[in-house]
Amino acid sequence: MEESLRLAVPSNSPGGLEATRSDHFGHCDAFTLIDISDGKIIQSVIVPNQDHGAGGCMVPVQFLRDQNVDAIVVGGIGARPLQGFAEVGIAVYYAANNSVKTVQEAVDGIIKGSFPLIRPDQACSGHGNCH
Repeated sequence: MEESLRLAVPSNSPGGLEATRSDHFGHCDAFTLIDISDGKIIQSVIVPNQDHGAGGCMVPVQFLRDQNVDAIVVGGIGARPLQGFAEVGIAVYYAANNSVKTVQEAVDGIIKGSFPLIRPDQACSGHGNCH
């Protein structure tokens, strides 16, 4: 793992380390942003998700870029936002929703290096259940 990392975890309300992970990053209630340095949590911040509006799933991509996020953990993601994250330099890691239920579990997995990067051929192709 890198020496320091700002991780975003899509979260259900109210957000935070004890919150459950959201199944859909683009429609989550909030993002819990966790600053990790040398394998330890330095701080966590909860930021509300932005309204999709014009720009659709690219709105959260741009928002997280503006929050200086380095990586995100998701249970699934569409091809367009996956490409958007790649374009802005945010790594996208996969953690199955049924095995990693809380934000804290997602952070622990990142620190341990347990999650693979999502490849473009693993992206969801529509609005169905691809998790």
